[in-house]
Amino acid sequence: MLSLSPPRKMKVSIITATYNSAATIKDTILSVKQQSYKDVEHIIVDGISSDNTLNLVHHLGHVGPIVSESDKGIYDAMNKGLAIATGDIIGILNSDDFYPHANVIEKVVKTMSASDCDAVYGDLVYVDAHHATKVLRKWIAGGYNKKQFYNGWMPPHPTFFVKKEVYEKYGNFNLQFKSSSDYELLLRFMFLNDIKVKYLPGVLVHMRAGGHSNRSLRNRIAAHKEDYRAWSSNGISPKWYTLAMKPLRKIKQYIVGSKNKYSNQLFFKNLFPSTQNTHPQQTSNQV
Repeated sequence: MLSLSPPRKMKVSIITATYNSAATIKDTILSVKQQSYKDVEHIIVDGISSDNTLNLVHHLGHVGPIVSESDKGIYDAMNKGLAIATGDIIGILNSDDFYPHANVIEKVVKTMSASDCDAVYGDLVYVDAHHATKVLRKWIAGGYNKKQFYNGWMPPHPTFFVKKEVYEKYGNFNLQFKSSSDYELLLRFMFLNDIKVKYLPGVLVHMRAGGHSNRSLRNRIAAHKEDYRAWSSNGISPKWYTLAMKPLRKIKQYIVGSKNKYSNQLFFKNLFPSTQNTHPQQTSNQV
């Protein structure tokens, strides 16, 4: 009788882009180190921080590749991480995000193995930038249906784990986008190329609030234009209501999340942002 060898255990690469992240990098690194799944490669790509970021990385006993050089922003840094990643599965964990428990990666790997899918995503919780135990919003992604992209839906990118072969086949982050490259990549992978995706119910990432695209009215308008280009650059068209629905979907996140006074104040602050400028390195379409 033919003896079948057990399936090969999949290696996971986690990519973290840092820039002056000394205030938050400890939580990020320790949340990866505490994972029950041990075949994990944690890649740090630093944009030549001028604070204590790299000293903290070494002090915390980080084991894994470290790149420290100038870059063209966070998506360029992520692409550098992808270029050196050796894992079968790739996850992106921003330098102010962290995994909420030790079984995140193990659950992701088990889900991908059991369903033979190309990617897994889950739910995300936004926490206060200075008090990480204070929940502000809860993003319940829900089950996958590609038509939901027309309704302004997207999965929380920090919870998105995808096989490296998908990047190799369909490309990395498009640097023509300053704040919507993650949205464009998800459209390209999931909507345009129909990769097999599985929803893993449960919170996979805690994210500190304060994203680039919502910090000013100018940034929000620019993000809206980039969201449209994310569709058109792939030869596809949104519905007339798609891009209006995208920010409106966030209202439910505040309702599901914390109902305290601070959460309500943050909602209206994001609804009517100021015109302050932000550092070009810290770009994300998530908040």
